[in-house]
Amino acid sequence: MVSVIASSVRKGNVIEKDGRLYVVLKAESFFPGKGTPTTSIDMRRIGDGVKVVDRYKTTDSVERAFVEEKTYQYLYQDGEHYICMDPETYDQLPVDSSVVGDRAPFLQENMEVTLSLFNGQAVAIELPQRMTLEVVETEPVVKGQTASGSFKPAVLSNGVRTMVPTHIVPGTKIVVMTEDGAYIERSKE
Repeated sequence: MVSVIASSVRKGNVIEKDGRLYVVLKAESFFPGKGTPTTSIDMRRIGDGVKVVDRYKTTDSVERAFVEEKTYQYLYQDGEHYICMDPETYDQLPVDSSVVGDRAPFLQENMEVTLSLFNGQAVAIELPQRMTLEVVETEPVVKGQTASGSFKPAVLSNGVRTMVPTHIVPGTKIVVMTEDGAYIERSKE
């Protein structure tokens, strides 16, 4: 463990508080014109998944635990766990669904993911930033609705709903952000 100032804490860091470990989901610093700058940290307790939001002065000290980041290959889902394999040793590691969270639809077999490990347990997962998926359902273009910047709802091959430009039709492959499913561009594949 090492003491760091609250404003240096980032998403994915592991913090020790009151003898328990927490993984950081979001950390934001606020610098008001008057008053003390603060840092708000959203965390999930590693033992039981309870979410906590704490507020610190930006210069307050917090205990940061060091985690090992390692590349794994996602294999399959088994109930509440997602099974990943170490490509060097072929050891399989179950990752709890609370660690994967809302990014589960973006996991694809044989995809490389980065796991943050603490004492051999996965506490955070990082997926590739972008992913190519096929649009399986979208509304037809309404005549006259050709203004650039217009978007319409669509369903992707992994079941995620997103907004796409009006020229995108079912069967089109598009590139999306895995963080939130946002449309980036039409695939060049």
